[in-house]
Amino acid sequence: MLEIIVSNSSDKPIYEQISSQIRALIMSGELTEGERLPSIRQLANTLHISVITTKRAYEELERDGFIDSVQGRGSFVSGGNAEFLREERIRNVEKLLTQAVAEAREAGVRKSELHDLLDLVSDEIEHGARA
Repeated sequence: MLEIIVSNSSDKPIYEQISSQIRALIMSGELTEGERLPSIRQLANTLHISVITTKRAYEELERDGFIDSVQGRGSFVSGGNAEFLREERIRNVEKLLTQAVAEAREAGVRKSELHDLLDLVSDEIEHGARA
């Protein structure tokens, strides 16, 4: 079963909370190509929310290419979106790098030092020093 958490106190609508969490599970590889998602009704019951809200989340995921819904069979993680997922992950990396560059600039880190730090961190991760 999916581990989805919704909050009524969030400024994000519930359907967006659901779709963003499922999107993150797909992008991280926790949900894999062809994997079946709970039915709209099952997820609504589990989360104690409206079927309409869950349906809207699934429609958004389908529109964005993350899932495929088959009438009478259910919804499945899309298999044809590998390049799309890669682009989404690259956009996320760009966002994180933008934050890192801004932080480095505020700390007075020169561009060459930032490159050295990126190489160091990358090498440590590649060789298992950081997990």
